[in-house]
Amino acid sequence: MAKLIYSAIASLDGYMEDAQGKFDWAAPDEEVHAFVNDLERGIGTYLYGRRMYETMVFWETASAGRDEVSASRDAVFGDYADIWRGAEKVVYSRTLETPSSARTRVEREFDHDAIRRLKETSASDISVGGADLAGQAMAAGLVDELQLILAPIIVGGGKAALPDGLHARLELLDERRFSAGVAFLRYRVTD
Repeated sequence: MAKLIYSAIASLDGYMEDAQGKFDWAAPDEEVHAFVNDLERGIGTYLYGRRMYETMVFWETASAGRDEVSASRDAVFGDYADIWRGAEKVVYSRTLETPSSARTRVEREFDHDAIRRLKETSASDISVGGADLAGQAMAAGLVDELQLILAPIIVGGGKAALPDGLHARLELLDERRFSAGVAFLRYRVTD
């Protein structure tokens, strides 16, 4: 059975976006980006809300041939684009009519039973992206694992990475510290 994994890059105080809706402070350096690529290789399907999809669809046409970055950074960047394009994407939206990426379908409602069936039948793990959709999945008891990458910054408010009002016990499975002060925490949801 596949796992449903919620991965997020957040500030140390737990925000995915600051109060102005910006997240440029969360851009991973080459070391962290390569680590994220390795985490994402096992993902066969991405579940997104419309806003997260509109952010991530950048990778559909992203090219590794950018002059302003080093050759190794180009390789990491291109690797992630290949990983993202190779996975299936499901976008939950009442307003999006047509996706702008291949291997993508739009669903109008986040159906908990359909996600359970997907977990039972998928050969690869599934990722849920975006705080709102992940919050719905966590509240329904669908998320098996949380992977949090914490940036060494406090932004003081904005869009929280984890929903208010949720109670879940977690077991720490892995942790890693990166040279730029970024920390990775991986937890299994135990109840």
